[in-house]
Amino acid sequence: MWIVLGLLTVFWLPDIQTAYYCEDAIVRCEEDSVWTRCYEDKILTCDQRGRSNPHFVRLSLNSSLETLNVAVGQQHRVFIPLSALKRTRRVDKGQTTVVATVINSSRFQLDPHQGSDQGQAAQLKRRSGSVMGQSVLVVRVGEHPVKNLLVPVRLTFRHNLPEMEEGTCVFWQDSGLENGTGFWITDGCDTNRTASEFVCTCNHLSFFAVLVNPVSSVAKRDFMALSYISYIGSALSVVFTIISLIIYKCTHRRPTDKSIGVHMNLTVALLFLHLSFLVCCFLVQLLNENWENWVCPGLGLLLHWSLLATFSWMALEGFHIYLLLIRVFNIYIRRYLLKVSLVGWGLPTLTVVVCWVFSVYGKHTLVVIDDNGQNSTAHMCWLSSDFPQMRPVYYTTTVTLPCSVVLSNCCLLVLVVIKLRRLRREGGNNWRNMCKDRGGQLVKDCTTVLGLSCVLGLTWAFTSTTYVSIPGMYIFTVLNSLQGVFMFLWSLALISRSRADNSSLRDTSSQKMMMTSFNSNNEK
Repeated sequence: MWIVLGLLTVFWLPDIQTAYYCEDAIVRCEEDSVWTRCYEDKILTCDQRGRSNPHFVRLSLNSSLETLNVAVGQQHRVFIPLSALKRTRRVDKGQTTVVATVINSSRFQLDPHQGSDQGQAAQLKRRSGSVMGQSVLVVRVGEHPVKNLLVPVRLTFRHNLPEMEEGTCVFWQDSGLENGTGFWITDGCDTNRTASEFVCTCNHLSFFAVLVNPVSSVAKRDFMALSYISYIGSALSVVFTIISLIIYKCTHRRPTDKSIGVHMNLTVALLFLHLSFLVCCFLVQLLNENWENWVCPGLGLLLHWSLLATFSWMALEGFHIYLLLIRVFNIYIRRYLLKVSLVGWGLPTLTVVVCWVFSVYGKHTLVVIDDNGQNSTAHMCWLSSDFPQMRPVYYTTTVTLPCSVVLSNCCLLVLVVIKLRRLRREGGNNWRNMCKDRGGQLVKDCTTVLGLSCVLGLTWAFTSTTYVSIPGMYIFTVLNSLQGVFMFLWSLALISRSRADNSSLRDTSSQKMMMTSFNSNNEK
């Protein structure tokens, strides 16, 4: 009898010890070097305890089932096409086990490392952000990986997010360093949003989630290069905007000149913008926790106010050019400079005061990937990353306003080009002379249009390229950090053209165009 008991102990007790419940599968895999692979294997064979868990679905399918559409709890649904099931049946010889479950996102350590085969394109597909509902949907079909599907799987995530919130479907990619870390990536997944759902279509099976307000991470070398370009460009803009103000003051002493007043206010706004940007970037590194609580919000307010004031005066610059160039007859506005100043400085001031009351400003965190592919953070004084409604405030004040200004000024520039062509045709007797110097006139016209583009802030249209590629970030950074320099060159061009026109009236259309954006014949 003791011999029988001993044999039962040897052969039956190990089977009892190796049995485990599905709820414990993730705990058993925590010490594994790549816990995600371990977890995918264990959920195929684990035992379900008691009543079925709505967040854990496991089905054994035979060859008669064509597709699978199953709910995982109340918030998730999985649709698996026939092609995915057929592929696993060929490998697993008929019977296929399908598992769909939801786990907490806290298990995933965002400590990505860049593999040797991952370049800039792979980095742009990485995403960082908050996992919606802290829920990760795991889908496993059969014992072997399923990828490169011609008909994608469809994953549904129910949500109650406001319209201002954005979301992107991602899946978990192991870092390859055998330490259990990885990163979220969008490769092979598309996002479709409805009023109540995110529908993710992916060509493979993995760990899926929806990142709320995801942002692209930037490699550290690119971040450092962009930072140096911004610092140098902003420093040059500070210097040249000061010189521009001195030139305006010395060459135009009439206090009633409306155009010069608008130009000077725009230049002052640019000076504040670049100066506050430099202060916010450098001073945040020197602040301790005590100073940071009130100094950094103040600097963030200053930077936000400067940005809003800059776009306000760009819009007013476009409005002023419209009055002078398009509606040139019977235009008189009493106390014109005072009224536009109230708009140009008043609206930004009112906006930042409201934001200050709601504690919008503080330390803003940026995600950076270092040379080893590891995530790190950089800080600046701006809209606080900890403010719950930071995204709506950001999109309303720093996306909607610039887009509106750029769009309206683009339309104005088109009208300017049309007006320029019309003035050319009105040259009359001088048309033959102008044809002889067509190349020179083309250069002058291009200079006028480019100068007006800088004055009207059209270089900010390159903001859209920053979401597409790293070169787009460089183009945007160079053009807008040097905007003060461009304003200085524009002021020099206007002054030199003004003096040239005093001695030669050979090109009446250029004279009208340049002087329209610089001088006004209407007195206060």
